[in-house]
Amino acid sequence: QVQLVESGGGLVQPGGSLRLSCVASGTIQDIAGMAWYRQAPGKERGLAASITSGGRTVYADSVKGRFTIFRDNAKNTVYLQMNNLKPEDTAVYYCNMDGRRRTGYLLYAPFNSWGQGTQVTVSS
Repeated sequence: QVQLVESGGGLVQPGGSLRLSCVASGTIQDIAGMAWYRQAPGKERGLAASITSGGRTVYADSVKGRFTIFRDNAKNTVYLQMNNLKPEDTAVYYCNMDGRRRTGYLLYAPFNSWGQGTQVTVSS
């Protein structure tokens, strides 16, 4: 199986910055897509940003120009740099990855894994 562990959440004042990290571990062969989702209280989980193995990125309109997603393939890690944070960015942030895992000699299976979530609170 593939496990994801997030870190970097916390309390920050409006206008501040945070960097989230998510590391994948397990019998990973390769990782195609990496993404950050977020869920605010009383709202559905939605995409904040995603990045493909080729580096193509997609951002929610609400975070464009403020958030940057990037990845380190050698470390199986995805990051989310969040600048100029606003109170409406307050949410639990979840990372998601999909790819292939090794199940035997030259045998692979797809995986799609989620992290446990990390709380980001933007408040003065």
